[in-house]
Amino acid sequence: MTTSHVPAAVDALLSILRAAPGLADVGVVDGPPTTNLTGLKYLFVGWQPNAESAVGLTQTFNSAGARTRDEAFQIVGYIEARAGDTDMQARRTEVFAILGEIETALRATNEAPTAPTLNGTVLWAHLTAGDLTQVQSEGSLAGLAFTVTCQARI
Repeated sequence: MTTSHVPAAVDALLSILRAAPGLADVGVVDGPPTTNLTGLKYLFVGWQPNAESAVGLTQTFNSAGARTRDEAFQIVGYIEARAGDTDMQARRTEVFAILGEIETALRATNEAPTAPTLNGTVLWAHLTAGDLTQVQSEGSLAGLAFTVTCQARI
């Protein structure tokens, strides 16, 4: 018996994002950053700066009889765009363009009808929150923390 849909949902989200054509020039990373990140645009799934958890979840019984449970969870993520110049508008535009690609990747299309269910791992998933940060230090950097909220039945 599956005790949680979180592991499968995170794996499916990573798979969907890595296959998204609009994210081809973005490094999609599973979890926290590692050393030697040389790219200029990154998308971290299951990590945000200063976040206490990668995924927050709750479960409740679906109905009397305790045969099934509802699971609600939030997968955190973080988008980062940097450059050696001071053009903050460009960095801000880049992180929101990446966020738009995430939202697009989670929508149902003829080519990807199960995207909103993270390929069948949840009942539904959608982008629900964002938080922009901007830094000028040895160039410009914009970061956008985001949340993908999911609902599943166990």
